[in-house]
Amino acid sequence: MVLKINNEHTGSRMASNKQPPKGRAGKATPAPPPLVATRAERVVKKPASKKTTTKKASTKKPVKKVPRKAAPRKAAKRQAAPKGNVITRAIRWLFRMILKTIWWFAWRGALVGSLVLVLWTGFYYVQLPPFEDQLDGRSRGSVRLLDRNGKIFAWRGEQFDGSLRAQAVSPFLKNAVVATEDRRFYSHFGISPRGIASAIRINLSEGRGPLSGNGGSTITQQVAKLLCLGDTDKTERECRRQSLWRKLQEMPFSFALELKYSKDDILSIYLNRAYLGAGAYGFEAAAQRYFAKSARDLTPSESAMLAGLLTAPSHFAPTRNLERAQGRASVVIGLMRDQGYLTRVEADIALAAPATLSTVAETLVGGDYADWVMTMNGDELLQTLTRDTAEDVTILTSFDPDIQRAAEAALENVFATRVSAGSKAQAAIVVMSPDGAVRAVVGGRNIEGDYFNRATQALRQTGSAFKPFVYAAALEAGWTPNAVVEDAPLTIDTPGSGPWSPQNYSRTYSGLMTLTEAMAKSINTVAVRVSEEVGRERVRAMAMDFGITSDIATGPAVALGVSEVSLLEMTGAYAGFLNGGRLSRPYGMLDLTLSDGSRPFNISRPSQGRRVLGELADGYLIYMLNQVVETGSGRRAQIDGWQMGGKTGTTQGAKDAWFLGFTADYVAGVWMGNDDNTPLVGVTGSGLPAQIWKETMERVHAGRTPRPLPMILPPEPRSIAEVDTPVQQRRTRTILDLLLGTNR
Repeated sequence: MVLKINNEHTGSRMASNKQPPKGRAGKATPAPPPLVATRAERVVKKPASKKTTTKKASTKKPVKKVPRKAAPRKAAKRQAAPKGNVITRAIRWLFRMILKTIWWFAWRGALVGSLVLVLWTGFYYVQLPPFEDQLDGRSRGSVRLLDRNGKIFAWRGEQFDGSLRAQAVSPFLKNAVVATEDRRFYSHFGISPRGIASAIRINLSEGRGPLSGNGGSTITQQVAKLLCLGDTDKTERECRRQSLWRKLQEMPFSFALELKYSKDDILSIYLNRAYLGAGAYGFEAAAQRYFAKSARDLTPSESAMLAGLLTAPSHFAPTRNLERAQGRASVVIGLMRDQGYLTRVEADIALAAPATLSTVAETLVGGDYADWVMTMNGDELLQTLTRDTAEDVTILTSFDPDIQRAAEAALENVFATRVSAGSKAQAAIVVMSPDGAVRAVVGGRNIEGDYFNRATQALRQTGSAFKPFVYAAALEAGWTPNAVVEDAPLTIDTPGSGPWSPQNYSRTYSGLMTLTEAMAKSINTVAVRVSEEVGRERVRAMAMDFGITSDIATGPAVALGVSEVSLLEMTGAYAGFLNGGRLSRPYGMLDLTLSDGSRPFNISRPSQGRRVLGELADGYLIYMLNQVVETGSGRRAQIDGWQMGGKTGTTQGAKDAWFLGFTADYVAGVWMGNDDNTPLVGVTGSGLPAQIWKETMERVHAGRTPRPLPMILPPEPRSIAEVDTPVQQRRTRTILDLLLGTNR
């Protein structure tokens, strides 16, 4: 047995090169494993278990096993099963398709958009005119108004001086504008995406729309707005309306500006066209307007104040509120310091000494006067060179700034000392020379920013201030100041209106009295009797001949001033009384010249107007008006050492109160009332209006030598007892009545 095993063992070594012996079943013995493993065997992940090794000595039937095929690693990764279910796979596929579509459209859209932007920019570029043609962007010209001494007292229209260039302007002003409006002006190409994004963020955070409020515009974009994107048919206000389409248009236009002009040219356009309040366009005009100096000579504080106006010109205008303008300027100074345009020392000096208005700008008066001159009483021909001018015009006027200040001071003082605080009552003043040259106009109290000119625009009932026209008609008809009339109840039957009975202010009657006494005491019944006796048409004609152009009532109440007339008209009519009974039409313009020195109109001072009253009748009328102030309702208007004449007026219900009067040198009119036509409380013409008139004329006549009035004293009157028949109502008609068609 042992021998057999050894032989088998030995034989197995020796017979390695021989044919393997056939087994009992006729099957070949398996060949030994090769010395070098195949590639498939090397990549098998797990070695064969020892338990699966076949035993040669086993007599059991071997179990037949199917060997696994190990897939290559790379092939396994490519053939890995997709993750997720059908829905997630579909979503991922859809997302990939959307991204691919967006990318496809994005780069093609960017290409097309860039091409459109280039063409759009080129379109604007070829249309831009030369740089010099872009400096003056005004829609109309300017008007400088000079007082009687040849000094500027007001500007109107759009002031402009196109001589300013960025290279020659004060470096402080240039830096202030850049620091305030566009700190990256010299580094961007017309558009600042960072600035736009910041502006949108600020607007949204403050609850506004993305394009409302802060615009994030560069100086170049603001120039695009000022140029109205090249559209000269639109106004600047229309071009400044914010919209997405306007923003898109600004982009190519701004690029065209940057290509066409240099940075300094663009800044020069901005410096010359920006509006800076008080009618000033451009920094040179504004510097002259506020500081009476060139923009080339501005200090840091002055430069900061002008640059601060760019945000809200009218709101921050120093002529409107100097303290507010200085506060805004301090913010600009801080920006200049933070951006390195000012050292800390320079900034501290500028803050310690803020800019102030020049003496001329600070003391400017006469805005209401200037507004009246600009309208020229509706003269359309002259308005083409004043209010609607396209030229730069200089107008010499009859305005007297000293008289204007006197009137304004008097009005302010009376309201401060004699009127209750918080009163909404208004007042107006006109002062003129006897020939009609208007010297001062106060259009009212400036309450809550109100700028209505009540002296020239308001039409109000005159009350008893109209009575001088009644007595002038009587005097011209041959009556004398000593004519006796009865103050008694009176009833007139007016066709279509029924009976009308005028009453006196006191509700009492005094019987017989002279015209002079009736005028002094402002007796209503006497004025109506005289009007009816002389004829209403004569009274109306007398008022119109003295310059009243407003409609005059035709009924019997015309004698009591029911017609609505302006203060300027009434003052001009009273000037006619002082002017020898001649028409004194109010005027203010003495000369008008264009910027080239030419005079399109031959404007000369009006000569004495035509005579309305005879010399005797006018002298009597001045005497009667003098007695109103000396002994009657106008006593509060007396000025020591001066003769004067005047008349009070109070309308029904005390809605209007007047005092009009004169000395030998000047005529003045005062009106007082409420804009809503509500009654005044405790005010009549003999009260506050007379007091305002007195304080005005005292200031105007300070230092002047008193002169007598050109009045004529009537003969000594007979006593009332000697009068047999007082003037009542005639029952006969004269030839003049037949010609005029009056029925008295």
